[in-house]
Amino acid sequence: MNGAPRADEAALELEGVSVAYGATWALRDVSLRLGPGEVVGLAGPNGSGKSTLLAAAAGLLGPAEGSVRIGGSDLRRQRPATRARRVAWMPQEEPPGDNVPLRDYVEYGRYAWSDRWLPPSGADRAATDRALTETDLLGLVGRGIGELSGGERQRARLARVLAQETAYLLLDEPTAYLDIGHQLDVLERIRSFAHRERRGVLLALHDLNLAARFTDRIAVLARGRVVADGPPTEILSPGLLGEVWGIAAEVRRDPTSGLPYLLPQLFERTPSRPSAAVPRRVHVVAGGGSGAALLRSLLEHGFAASAGVLPLFDTDTELAHDLGVPTAVELPFAPIAAETLGQLDRLLDAAEAVIVAPFPVGPTNLANLERLAAWVGRRPTFLLDQPAGVRWDFTDGRATAVRDELQRRGAASGAGVEAAIAWLGRLPSVSPPA
Repeated sequence: MNGAPRADEAALELEGVSVAYGATWALRDVSLRLGPGEVVGLAGPNGSGKSTLLAAAAGLLGPAEGSVRIGGSDLRRQRPATRARRVAWMPQEEPPGDNVPLRDYVEYGRYAWSDRWLPPSGADRAATDRALTETDLLGLVGRGIGELSGGERQRARLARVLAQETAYLLLDEPTAYLDIGHQLDVLERIRSFAHRERRGVLLALHDLNLAARFTDRIAVLARGRVVADGPPTEILSPGLLGEVWGIAAEVRRDPTSGLPYLLPQLFERTPSRPSAAVPRRVHVVAGGGSGAALLRSLLEHGFAASAGVLPLFDTDTELAHDLGVPTAVELPFAPIAAETLGQLDRLLDAAEAVIVAPFPVGPTNLANLERLAAWVGRRPTFLLDQPAGVRWDFTDGRATAVRDELQRRGAASGAGVEAAIAWLGRLPSVSPPA
């Protein structure tokens, strides 16, 4: 393999790296080492500097202080093609482009190795096939990139990075837009690939339980600095969770693997029924980022909000915490416990309306919808339409059946946050005070 690291391949090292955007420091004196075949998870709250660190490690951002080196060679001093043969970067987001065939899209990762004036070589085609196989996309090569689902496009982006065949891979939220099953599948593939092919992988992850399960080390960022770096068994602690994320969590050990996993403690906020002097409360059922725009819009329009049940470290969970929204929280990928469902009932009882965001539903969070069956007649309920063409029901149709039942019992529905806000405005007892 062209880009496979040798047994003596030097580590990728950040030494005292500081990066500023104008007068604001995004990274401050960060030192981090990534060795061949090592998988390091990069964790931290939103705005802690994870994406900036990855871009700096790829040589795309010039640090104001410090350096990024491989074997003593400064990446910023290397030609772009040379750098691209050693380090591959997958950004968190990417603007949609033309609907090119999937194989051509993945083959873009070969530009650093190819003569741009010649057709793809046999080595290029072989590397592309290997990347498509690694990401379970070989059966979709007849489609265009724009015809794939969000999760399939995310795996195609990963395949393009793998086709680049570099010694080091820098991945920013590689599990974004993936359902629960594909999150586990992709992370297992990344770990197996890194260990088998001796590739170093640095990947940003929000979910610490996934990081503990699939990485060799976790580096934790807070306010642009590395505050912890080591094996998951050594660094994950209630103190770290409280200091960095501002939450309480119990750390337990998986009896089979010995790996740590986190159980969140219930938030201590006890919501009370709104009075006429405060904004009316709306409970939001969401997950995976589906409730972000809705929560912000509710607060902007003068409503109070609650949310849940949400997984710990979920994008919606972090946003709700940042906004001060009371939230029922559960361990990711775990069935919703009876105690947590009891907290959900208390939030629903304190609310005067319920809005269900278009979140993906699997066996572990199906109870979020099922619980609403007892409340739809007692609280006005609005179901935001699921996006057309995007799979969201991972329960063999049970979630679809529950949504249909909620509508039969009187739940309204519509497309977009604006429709939900307009619906609330037509409910006199729920409208916020003028």
